[in-house]
Amino acid sequence: MKQARPESEVVVIERNRADDTFGWGVVFSNETLGNFKEADPVSFRRITESFAYWDNIDTYFKGKVIRSGGHGFCGIARRRLLQILQERCVELGVVLRFEHESEDLGEFAGADLIVAADGINSRIRGQHEDVFQPSIEPGKARFIWLGTTRHFEAFTFIIRDTEHGLFQVHAYPFDANTSTFIVETDPETWRRAGLDTASIEDSVAYLERLFAPELQGHRLMTNKSAWINFRTISCKTWWHRNMVLIGDAAHTAHFSIGSGTKLAMEDAIALVAALQHKPGDVPGALAAYHEARWLDVAKLQRAARVSQAWFEDISRYKHMAPEQLVLSMMTRSKRVTHGNLRVRDAGYVAELDQWFAGHSAAEVGPPMFSGFTLRELRLQNRVVVSPMCQYSAQDGLVNDWHLVHLGALATGGAGLVMTEMTDVSADGRITTGCAGLYAPEHAAAWRRVVDFVHAQSSAKIGVQIAHAGRKGATIHRWDRSDVPLPVGEAWELLAPSPIAWAPGFQVPRAMDVADMDRVCADFVRATGLAVEAGFDLLELHMAHGYLLSSFISPLTNLRDDAFGGDLAGRMRFPLQVFRAVRAAWPQAKPMSVRISATDWAAGGLTGDDAVEVARMLKAEGCDLIDVSAGQTTPQSRPVYGRMFQTQFSDQIRNELGIATVAVGNIQDWDQVNTIVASGRADLCALARPHLVDPHFTLRAALEQGYTGPGVSWPRQYLAARPR
Repeated sequence: MKQARPESEVVVIERNRADDTFGWGVVFSNETLGNFKEADPVSFRRITESFAYWDNIDTYFKGKVIRSGGHGFCGIARRRLLQILQERCVELGVVLRFEHESEDLGEFAGADLIVAADGINSRIRGQHEDVFQPSIEPGKARFIWLGTTRHFEAFTFIIRDTEHGLFQVHAYPFDANTSTFIVETDPETWRRAGLDTASIEDSVAYLERLFAPELQGHRLMTNKSAWINFRTISCKTWWHRNMVLIGDAAHTAHFSIGSGTKLAMEDAIALVAALQHKPGDVPGALAAYHEARWLDVAKLQRAARVSQAWFEDISRYKHMAPEQLVLSMMTRSKRVTHGNLRVRDAGYVAELDQWFAGHSAAEVGPPMFSGFTLRELRLQNRVVVSPMCQYSAQDGLVNDWHLVHLGALATGGAGLVMTEMTDVSADGRITTGCAGLYAPEHAAAWRRVVDFVHAQSSAKIGVQIAHAGRKGATIHRWDRSDVPLPVGEAWELLAPSPIAWAPGFQVPRAMDVADMDRVCADFVRATGLAVEAGFDLLELHMAHGYLLSSFISPLTNLRDDAFGGDLAGRMRFPLQVFRAVRAAWPQAKPMSVRISATDWAAGGLTGDDAVEVARMLKAEGCDLIDVSAGQTTPQSRPVYGRMFQTQFSDQIRNELGIATVAVGNIQDWDQVNTIVASGRADLCALARPHLVDPHFTLRAALEQGYTGPGVSWPRQYLAARPR
């Protein structure tokens, strides 16, 4: 600000001494450095002259060290950064007042602008909490910020399993002689190791012994270090009258993505730009500053939360091979993908792909083209065409549209093609155009589709069977979504409780035991017809607010009998149906279940609940969990984004050891490669991308130059195959 307006008086009030600082090193990205250079070339030059540069990430796990390169890191000591900034302030005429504790903002009553850069425990934010409306989310893990004289040559992660539990280290150099050394662990491990009652000196001694192989005789150093929980802070607004929050006072981002100082300095740059743009209008400038910065901050905070969650739940991944754990870690925030890493370090990705191929009993190639086995079913690749209702059947009978639609998807190279939701009874349909499996002619019509898929492609085809429950008896979805049929055309709806889907919808009848037995028999009949039709896999639909899903959610199952209450009670009828269907389905063929892993609504199902649902299904013989989310109530508030439901697939797969399908805004082959290779899912289901391009998988092979056995080209299309 002083540089932009030399005539202005700028005073910095600092509670600490000039050379006081917390932590050790600071890491910057190239983007941030570009912002520095534009804002003040002098500071930029001095900062970059003091940088330590490195290119690699090293991960120590299970006795192996895996290195990936091409990342381009640079760091500087916090103390040196402060010196540079203080020197620059003095040169420009900024007044610096150290060891000054301000208790009353009244002493700055004459100031045009008050900038609160007073950190995570901001007093100014606290004094005006009703305006700033901060949200403070404490993390689960305990961490301690240390330094060491061991100069690590790379950004180093050390994951150590002990008799007490997992510890992990985030270490990186910031000058020629010193590195940051952050140790993190879950609270249970922290307590079991006795660190909850240990002094800082004893904690450091314990950690020096634990990480002695990596420290190589070097000591750990403290700097106002303590075991603490990271707190994520977000504020509804960052300004009030002539006061504005920047840096940790306004927002925090977890240290695993190294962006706290970056955010603060970019805030300052944006604030000056806003003040320059609106001279003499401080409130207008502060509003413009908030508007300019909030989206970038929100994106980074979102990535930081995902990164934080990965490290806080790291025990979930300790069963993984080092190769897979490293990829899972590096792609945790979704900002890095398998393809990004190939550009950065082709050798590392080649080794990863080789490991994954061996793990999958497949030839080396992109991970999406590795085969996958469920019981006696072998899929050629990891791509699934997600179920997509076409609303084009007549009285449940599929026709030429379904033959052409599914036939094109099968010849497009996907390993598994799923039918649309196929209903087990006429009164179990969503609309009058829904496909069915409740009459012999339905099986014959489906057989025509199945035979074409088997004859003309290497794809396997699965059927998803369901009952619509309280979401039934609506008009065709391409006319208007969620509009009930007129009275006289609608059929009676069934549900666990008499709760209409939405205002204006029919109130369903609460099912009694006789209803449940009849519906269960409908599912068994549909299963027998699916056997006749020749399907390779059968999926039971327990998601999206349809009948079985309505039993599972506490928002839609309000029963007080054996089929309601706790999760075990709410799962009683869905499990009854699963057992009956599993008994009727050939033992050599796999079964999957689609679930809504969360209701995305207060008081509803959570990811932890989904793990328990999957655990019950696994115990009954389920082979594969198709992990979707939401659509269980109109009150759902999904948190959308790229691959936004993959987190639930990741949790279920890696906590239970059951195969999963990830689905939800998976858009391209790079995302598929990333998800399956990192162990977040075994298969990836894509819907809209297949509607846009039925040959999605063939195109993915073409664009990656892949010619191996993981994808089959129809003879008629061989002219387009890469050679």
